[in-house]
Amino acid sequence: MSLQLAEQFEANEQYEQAFEEYKKEYDNNKTDISILERLGHISLILNKPEDAANYYYGILQIDPANSLAFVQLMQIYENTDKYKYYIFRGNRNTLEGKLEFAINDFKKALSYCTEDEKAQVMTRLTLANLYLSTGKKEKAIDEYNLILEHDNLPEEIFLQLADIYLKDEIYSSAVYVLNRAREKGYDNDKIKEALAAVYLKSGDAENAFVYTKDELLKIQCLLEQGKHTEANNKLLSLPDEYKQVPKYYSLMAQYYYSIKDFDKALEFVEEFSKKQPNSPLTYQMKALIYEEKNDDYNSHLNWGRYNMLRGNRDIAVNEFLSAVQYNDKDVNVLFTLADMLTENKEINHAAEYYEKIVKIDPKNKEALRKLADYRESIGDYQKQTDYLEALYVADKRDLESLKKLASAYERIKLKQNAIDAYKKYLELSSDEVENKKIQNKLDKLQNNAEAEDAGLIDKIMSLFQKK
Repeated sequence: MSLQLAEQFEANEQYEQAFEEYKKEYDNNKTDISILERLGHISLILNKPEDAANYYYGILQIDPANSLAFVQLMQIYENTDKYKYYIFRGNRNTLEGKLEFAINDFKKALSYCTEDEKAQVMTRLTLANLYLSTGKKEKAIDEYNLILEHDNLPEEIFLQLADIYLKDEIYSSAVYVLNRAREKGYDNDKIKEALAAVYLKSGDAENAFVYTKDELLKIQCLLEQGKHTEANNKLLSLPDEYKQVPKYYSLMAQYYYSIKDFDKALEFVEEFSKKQPNSPLTYQMKALIYEEKNDDYNSHLNWGRYNMLRGNRDIAVNEFLSAVQYNDKDVNVLFTLADMLTENKEINHAAEYYEKIVKIDPKNKEALRKLADYRESIGDYQKQTDYLEALYVADKRDLESLKKLASAYERIKLKQNAIDAYKKYLELSSDEVENKKIQNKLDKLQNNAEAEDAGLIDKIMSLFQKK
């Protein structure tokens, strides 16, 4: 009843009464965006901008991408609070994907919060994230370093900056930032584990061992230091629950790799892969093991798969190209390589590997389709026809390929073959719409053939008449 009454008061421009009734309705349902919109709207009519702002902000808590709320908040604060105005404008531009505009908004917001330390930190943090999103890592780092000048910072800020340095392999800076966190009062396990990870990645396993409490990481540190027996003893003494953790198997593989028992190492890599399927680490470990076994084919193959999963596609292509120099009989590898070359727009090169596939497996339908399309793209219709014929032999019910074969016959002037192919298509197809189109093509071909036959007879008769 309150909602109907509120709407009636609003329609009669009795805004104070409408406002009170809408508030009652809001107390019963605090997630109804339409009620929040009405409260915000009427608050503005009653010249209560702060109340309006609270209601519109409430909408954003429920629907963070609500455009109306952003517009209204920007209008409320445009002439009264420039900091909030630019913050809401920046957030709106971020949601709309206009990141450069958003960066400018947050930079302007900074100039209006010089006395508010907390606002400065949060604004610079947002700017840093925007710079990272737009690939401006150095500017992001600058913002993080300016943030570090403040007190009472969340520890996540230290961890985020250290992670940026770690990914760029600037290990000394990552260590410095994490030690700053310890100085600022965050001398806890989370920061220490982050320090251990940085030290280990930088090759300082001794310091990593000092900071970590993680048993598996301790074992990895021992392996990195060449303390194989001690590492193995720790591995064997671990409780059974560790055998459910993928890292356990990668460490077992690392141990056997370290003592040059490469077959055993491969067994544990396979166990790791079962626990963590399609991990780049699986292929990295295999590549290293096969290198030690002097198995060049499998070494290049696994480096290719590793780089493919890491997104290093050019390196992956080069590794696969090296692999097939040693063995060009694996159809799956040839397909991977050909498809990647196609994605790189190296169509001619890709065709070479589809042809290798067809030599190994003459009825490989996917390779035959790729080759037929390739030959059509370069105008070699005779060769296209050869591949489409082979495809028809491999699968006589492939209607799309049969239709292409008929069209290819037309192009190379084999009209009777085209007629026969279209007839076969009509025998197999149940698609009435497509069949009507094919029948029209067939009728034209047959009429043209009859006309040509009649014309030929006329020519022959005229020759006899001249004699």
